Amino acid sequence: MAKENQNISMSVIRRLPRYYRFLHNLKENGIIRISSRELSMRMGLTASQIRQDLNCFGGFGQQGYGYIVDQLYNEIGHILGVDVPTPTVLLGAGNMGRAIANHMDFEKRGIRLVGIFDDSPHVVGSKIRNNEVLPISKIDEVCKANKVEVAILCIPEEVTPKIVKHMISLGISGFWNFTHYDIAYHFPDVAVENVHLSDSLMTLTYQMNKRRKK
Repeated sequence: MAKENQNISMSVIRRLPRYYRFLHNLKENGIIRISSRELSMRMGLTASQIRQDLNCFGGFGQQGYGYIVDQLYNEIGHILGVDVPTPTVLLGAGNMGRAIANHMDFEKRGIRLVGIFDDSPHVVGSKIRNNEVLPISKIDEVCKANKVEVAILCIPEEVTPKIVKHMISLGISGFWNFTHYDIAYHFPDVAVENVHLSDSLMTLTYQMNKRRKK
């Protein structure tokens, strides 16, 4: 197993899932070995960038031979933690939460979803992918019994501060945040991944606007 450098930039970390995805596709297509140059052509990165990224974790290829696809796929999966499922709860079973629970393949992404919660009597008791939506009143019990580490937040921004504080008190230290509340600012000791779909869409509109001005 490669030795990981402790001072790795987030830009490198954010490329790892992309490597993982591309390597999975290579595996599915029966490709056993690939060079950094060939991988760079497929991913739109430079071969030098790929080698630098992977060297942060000790390096996996052999000069003149390239990377063994299956081995590199498994190593990156291990680095990402997908082989050690993290107990996770999802808060908010509205349109966003329901879509995420229905379509995200959590098990293949290192997540073990142990509970979905909501405070609306209209959705509590309903099923989402064989998971019964539970009332918020049961969240302490579920978190303690399953040693939950991560919470997925698909809840209104105005209730998020109180809920985040309570989740942290239950031992949760990671948040996949679909709200616009700045968790990292108020709680700098937890891990946060913010998902702002509107930001992504406006980044696209910027690019379109730039194209029109050419």
